[in-house]
Amino acid sequence: MSIIYLLITVSVIVAIIFFVAFVFSVKKGQYDDTYTPSVRMLFEDELVQDSSNKKQSTTTETNLNQ
Repeated sequence: MSIIYLLITVSVIVAIIFFVAFVFSVKKGQYDDTYTPSVRMLFEDELVQDSSNKKQSTTTETNLNQ
């Protein structure tokens, strides 16, 4: 029966430690922006390709105008 008291005590202490870590990370701003990093990862290649395509089309248009 004494092991149950020990396990309950240890689990409450671990829960308090995780709660304090969570509150600390929220106060430091860890969870301010959760949407942008996931979208940036998906569209980063398209942004690089778009800028290179714009350079190519600008060069082509310049050559055609001359």
